[in-house]
Amino acid sequence: MSEQKLGAELRTDYGKGAARQARRAEKIPAVIYGHGADPIHILLPAKATTLALRQSNALLTIDVEGETHLALAKDIQRNPIKQIVEHIDLLTVRSGEKVIVDVYIHIEGELAPGAVMNLEHPNVSVESEATHIPEYLTVNIEGHTVGEHVYAKDIALPKGTVLLIEDDTLIINITSPTVQDLGEDEETEGTETAGETAGDAEDSNS
Repeated sequence: MSEQKLGAELRTDYGKGAARQARRAEKIPAVIYGHGADPIHILLPAKATTLALRQSNALLTIDVEGETHLALAKDIQRNPIKQIVEHIDLLTVRSGEKVIVDVYIHIEGELAPGAVMNLEHPNVSVESEATHIPEYLTVNIEGHTVGEHVYAKDIALPKGTVLLIEDDTLIINITSPTVQDLGEDEETEGTETAGETAGDAEDSNS
């Protein structure tokens, strides 16, 4: 995982009004905490921070007025309508330290003809070194046929990463396509019946 570097400034004003003012200035309120240290309230540049957070479990090196902090974003609050980042909780980590994170499953390959895939677990929990968190875990489904499955034990893990779910946890279920009955036959049959009834009525009138 590549390290993202961000400059920050100490935050001295608090409250909703101060937070709104910060966002108008294109800055994101955030707090750095962890390892028993006092929380550090900061302001981050909105554009650069939003870009950095596009990467899952982004490792951030934050320069707070000359003091460097290595951190992971543990909680990102977004505006429910605009989806802009409004606040971030950052957890301080150290090189070599183990952390628990959720990593998403990346699918490669194509199934055999006539098979479809159901991804039962798009994310899995892992324990990994804070500075070597995988961006994703790859599962190859090339040539898999109906009735085959991919379990947690089948996921290839990078060195130093451990799955925190049971080996027999179903990740991908491969089945036949579901055929949806639209009731066309019944509708056609009903139309034909109605036509026959109308014809019978005409015959009786004549």
